[in-house]
Amino acid sequence: MEIKIANQLNGLKAGFVYAHPDDETFMSAAVIRQIADTGGNPVLLVATRGDAGFKNGDYTNASREELGVIREQEMAEAAQVLGLTVVEHLGYPDGKLGEADDRELVLQIEVFLQKHEVEAVFTFPLDGGNGHPDHIAISHAATAAVRGGKCPSVRALYYGYFNKGGELQEPELIVETAPYWPFKAAALRAHDSQKHSINRHFGSLDQPREDRRYEMFVAAWKA
Repeated sequence: MEIKIANQLNGLKAGFVYAHPDDETFMSAAVIRQIADTGGNPVLLVATRGDAGFKNGDYTNASREELGVIREQEMAEAAQVLGLTVVEHLGYPDGKLGEADDRELVLQIEVFLQKHEVEAVFTFPLDGGNGHPDHIAISHAATAAVRGGKCPSVRALYYGYFNKGGELQEPELIVETAPYWPFKAAALRAHDSQKHSINRHFGSLDQPREDRRYEMFVAAWKA
């Protein structure tokens, strides 16, 4: 597979807008690390604390409040590995982002993008990629924030590409994970409370699985 326009990441001020801690690593760890390594400024906005996330055996007895604290700590560790310069949490209830006030959520994303003078925004596709309602909600809110005209620094919006049948667009941005795999694997390990779902998705973290060789994004909008 051809690796396209990867150099557009170099030195970029990029905003990653996701629903849960670990979304950033699943979707875009290699992208984040390339931006960080080339003098850019990758920043992350997380809408929920992930407190309704799957709990493996080590965390079975954790309450939602306790799990939220754990996942914020895991997120901080993963951010350090990936080179994220900022992580902000909105603290919405996990699993209920679709019930949030739309205008309030969009406003908070606008404030984040303005504050960090973000040039490119990365988020889920409008269908969430896997249909998760939180993924859908954050995608629609991020899209509204970008296209609302109140974030003049933003020049591009990218949706994660899930490589499933019926995709209407080919990915424009394709980054190979292998050069960044030690960082991606370490960040995944940092999200220890989610290790069973990580194992299902990635298998052994010793090397990238064949179907996880790339992080791919569609250009949803450009100024």
